[in-house]
Amino acid sequence: MTGSDDRAGPQAGGAVGTGDVGEAGTTDGPGGSDVTAEISGSGGRSGAHGASDRADGADRADGADRADGADRADGADPADGADRADGADRADGADRADWLPEIAEIRRRRELALEMGGPEKVQRQLTSGRLTVRERIDRLADPGSFAEIGVLTGFGDYDGAGRLVAIVPANFVAGTASVGGRRVMIGADDFTVRGGSGDAAIHAKQVYSEQCAGDLRLPVVRLLDGASGGGSVKSILDAGYTYVPVNPAWDAVVGNLSLVPVAAACLGPVVGLGAGRLVMSQLAVMVTGIGQLFTAGPPVVLGGTGEDLSKEELGGSAVHRRNGTIERFAASEDDAFDIIRAFLSYLPASVQQIPPVQACDDPASRRDEFLTAAVPRNPRLPYRIGPILDAIFDRGSVFSYAEYGGATVTALARLDGHPVGVLATDPYKGTTMSLEGAQAITRLVDLCETFHLPIVSLTDQGGITIGRVAEERGTIRYAARAIAAVYQARVPQAELIVRRVYGVAGAGIVNRHRVARSWAWPSGDWGSLPVQGGVEAAFRARLAGASDPVADIERIRRALAAVTSPFRTAERFGVQDLIDPSDSRPLLCTWVRDAYRVLPELTGPPSFGTRP
Repeated sequence: MTGSDDRAGPQAGGAVGTGDVGEAGTTDGPGGSDVTAEISGSGGRSGAHGASDRADGADRADGADRADGADRADGADPADGADRADGADRADGADRADWLPEIAEIRRRRELALEMGGPEKVQRQLTSGRLTVRERIDRLADPGSFAEIGVLTGFGDYDGAGRLVAIVPANFVAGTASVGGRRVMIGADDFTVRGGSGDAAIHAKQVYSEQCAGDLRLPVVRLLDGASGGGSVKSILDAGYTYVPVNPAWDAVVGNLSLVPVAAACLGPVVGLGAGRLVMSQLAVMVTGIGQLFTAGPPVVLGGTGEDLSKEELGGSAVHRRNGTIERFAASEDDAFDIIRAFLSYLPASVQQIPPVQACDDPASRRDEFLTAAVPRNPRLPYRIGPILDAIFDRGSVFSYAEYGGATVTALARLDGHPVGVLATDPYKGTTMSLEGAQAITRLVDLCETFHLPIVSLTDQGGITIGRVAEERGTIRYAARAIAAVYQARVPQAELIVRRVYGVAGAGIVNRHRVARSWAWPSGDWGSLPVQGGVEAAFRARLAGASDPVADIERIRRALAAVTSPFRTAERFGVQDLIDPSDSRPLLCTWVRDAYRVLPELTGPPSFGTRP
């Protein structure tokens, strides 16, 4: 292997203007040099290397014996038998009947591509605690299922005779594979070749992978590490001109969000175009400790804003854990691959299909008596939402989705083997809809609408978060957006009212203007605002003149408790049914079978394009 920093072609695609990965400070050393692979011998055809000499009258590959001077199959009389049947003169004068030299060259070049950026760069990648691109694909894909596309793509060096003497493989590996038995398109950055930057990218390969995924209705899995072919100052110098940036394949990247499942993993310092490709997904996963996400790397930030930050300080897990950018955080790369594999198992291959129903050994009739006491009588006492979800949905099927939601819980799960989306609340973190909670709801509902998953809400919604900070952040706008997503969703919706249903957020957590099945637990408590908490405000004048305000407040609360009983609401069909909480699973399993009967009518792209 030999190194060369001068090899680069003009940038074929657009950039986000962040500079080289090395210049952005995202490599684990210098900006990185192109590592070339030396080719032994000639890449061309040669009769001197394994070509078999033909005597006059030798058997041809087509099985026809020829005597001296025999007429050719095309009627041409060769002077010396050296001319080929197609009339093309071989460069070396040999008349071969096979393509063995070319086949050997294909194998040689494939082997060279497997060397990636060379031993030194591969070792640097491993020393940083990160897998190589090919190790990642091997661990994600089902054994033996990866079929690479464009393995020979790269930057070749040729001598004066046109013979290949060295090659730099492109820093993007693509191909189809099976993941958990499901066919997908994998596109993966190779950080060992110029840190994934544009001067070692051939964008046509990346473009093709996205277009092919859309055309063949294959889910997309992006394994991101570096700039993902983004901007490079070096490529501008080599090309001798600048360009108006165009993000490679962005039309397909955007279109695929409304067509096929897209999952992306942040497996290293992901910058610029790579950062954009990460968030253009329905599931973004970051590996804690080795993954960082930023629009521009630390050196560019230092020069632009004066902030002197490490990669982890600028874009590590602590930065992104609560901001709505990353859905899930993984402890290791293998953990990230497990998360992606599980996520895809709930979704169809494309919007043209309904979600896959699995065989289920958890009885649909299972009734967990734990649920009868899961919610405390004292409304000020919280409860654990996790055990409630486990008691209702198929055992082991609850998949946490947008973990940045705070008190708002979003998940995928199964009912009698049928995938559904789940909205719930974790009272130990709060009971109101925050800005981040609204983002999580919007993401889950849009995912379910795109891929036709019915939605189940375990409602305990205390309203939109209040206070000055919430107002400064514009929380009401994000909450309204979440409610709009719920109302625009066409998929069947069902609701278990577990406790609170208050205010705009409580009213909009399901679409109450359509026919949706709803059941309430005896712990249900609802209204435009919390009645018990508003006694002092509502009866201020009366209490000011009372001889014993405390006793008067207690009398008012007892009266309110009678009229706010869920039984009074049920009498007026304000709720469809009050149920024993332990009946929740059997009722929802019956409902989900009915819901799946109408899903084929909803297949196809969503009514408006899905956005990241």
